[in-house]
Amino acid sequence: MFLDESGFLLIPNVRNTWAPRGRTPHLWHLYKRLRLSAISALTVSPSRRTMGLYARFHSFNITGLEVVGFLRHLLQHLRGPVVLLWDGGPIHRRRCVQDFVRRHPRLRVHRFPAYAPELNPDEFVWAQAKRALSNSAPRNLRVLRGNVHRTIRKIRTSQALLRSCVHASELPWP
Repeated sequence: MFLDESGFLLIPNVRNTWAPRGRTPHLWHLYKRLRLSAISALTVSPSRRTMGLYARFHSFNITGLEVVGFLRHLLQHLRGPVVLLWDGGPIHRRRCVQDFVRRHPRLRVHRFPAYAPELNPDEFVWAQAKRALSNSAPRNLRVLRGNVHRTIRKIRTSQALLRSCVHASELPWP
């Protein structure tokens, strides 16, 4: 299982796009720094046949308590030993997170090397989601949440998209 956090802002993520000649596209938005924080885990079955995507969203910054709640949720849905790979971010080193990991021996945690986001396939889940949501200007957090949920649902239901995240990472993969 690969885990990562991300965030989505009401301020548009602008990317190059196509438009008719002489008609430059304009994005109108309210300059509000409201955000949607997200945590997700990309799971790979032991046989590497199926992949899954679990995600939770919050309208506030994610703390160690949200990480613990998410891990508890995952352990209820996944059977057997769970190997977790994540970055060495401060949120993962919080005392409540470390205590939770110690109390759950079937959860085996490993860290990616420092400054190596290209190794984490879950980073590519967020890259796909942000690319799909680029050049949009949601009016409020409710609209943003709906857009993010639809995008994550599309990724979650496509084994091809989930596999592309693993293959995009620089992990050795058979």
